Amino acid sequence: MSPARENWLLGQILRAIGNPPIRLVFRDGAGVAPPNVSPVATLTIQDRRTLAALLLDPEVAFGEAYAEGRIRVDGDLVRLLEEIYKSILSTAAASGLYSRLTSKWMELWQANSLRGSRHNIHRHYDLGNDFYKLWLDSELVYTCAYFPSTSATLEEAQRAKLDYVCRKVRLQPGESVVEAGCGWGALALHMARQYQVSVRAFNVSHEQIVFARRRARQEGLSHLVEFIEDDYRNISGKYDVFMSVGMLEHVGTAHYRELGNLIQRSVGDAGRGLLHFIGRNYPAPLSRWIRKRIFPGAYVPSLQQAMEILEPWNFAVQDVENLRYHYAKTLEHWLDRFERSENQIGSMYDSRFVRTWRLYLAGSLAAFRCGTLQLFQIVFAGSRCRPIFWTRAPLYAEAKPAIEKAAWIRAMS
Repeated sequence: MSPARENWLLGQILRAIGNPPIRLVFRDGAGVAPPNVSPVATLTIQDRRTLAALLLDPEVAFGEAYAEGRIRVDGDLVRLLEEIYKSILSTAAASGLYSRLTSKWMELWQANSLRGSRHNIHRHYDLGNDFYKLWLDSELVYTCAYFPSTSATLEEAQRAKLDYVCRKVRLQPGESVVEAGCGWGALALHMARQYQVSVRAFNVSHEQIVFARRRARQEGLSHLVEFIEDDYRNISGKYDVFMSVGMLEHVGTAHYRELGNLIQRSVGDAGRGLLHFIGRNYPAPLSRWIRKRIFPGAYVPSLQQAMEILEPWNFAVQDVENLRYHYAKTLEHWLDRFERSENQIGSMYDSRFVRTWRLYLAGSLAAFRCGTLQLFQIVFAGSRCRPIFWTRAPLYAEAKPAIEKAAWIRAMS
């Protein structure tokens, strides 16, 4: 293939993704870039197989080739992805026929049945606690943090988030809480420790449940917190509060009515709850490469779709907040810690694994920065629930002493 033909193909790829301000190069050729712009990064394609794959399916082909080292990025990876995300939204590339067909096939293959969900969760969350300890905070909170100030550390921001969601539902001592999808147990333990409530927390990740149970024993909280290795659909009993932080992304719209029914059974008309989840401004499938390599079976809904969980059961929406910028900042911390642990992660797995997860974290950061993804918190209540709060002022007033204490501790250390 002649250099002229290769450059023509590069130009076709560039147009297919909306002509972002980047330079595309085949091997060590001259390459192509949009006219009259300064490229933010250079993407070098190493072989013709990758060149052809990018023409057919730019999204998945880029992810696979980057992970395998067949694409090299010179420049800021996050900035590169930001520019691609912004430009691709204005093209048909994100919703082409091939993309729609493969997305439908993937939904069927990764269906969130009882058995399918367990398999999907195992592929991501059971990679090993030692891996996650390298780049998450000390309590292994793997959801969006809440930064009461831009100078807060990741640990401070995650503790602030745990307390923020508790204050949003106005937890009271002696109440009962059910948590659907509890991760490594940080929120359940925080609710029991700080608010003296009893918690039943459900999760199908074996590694996470074992870790959470050990923490509960170590902290002397086993009498207040029960960690149950089971699917959220098997929740039974009556509770005052339903909590779900970072689980809705693994449910799928086909199961939203089922989830709403479960919440109604759990808290009834007098209860209340909170949904914390990654979302979108409008319905669209999650990245097929993310679903293939990182989060099988995942889907992030629009706010309208999330209402399908609550509206059929007459739950009143009390509060909606978008913490998109907080998730971008959370990911900045995660990516920085990941990069500083690159050698350890590479020795635990391999170089392809490192590049795959780097791309996932960098891509997620870019998506929250440019608004492709959002982070919603919804507080809801049954028709007979007592008032949760009159204004939102207590959410911030009660956080102030904790912020000041954290700043004082940093100043003294």
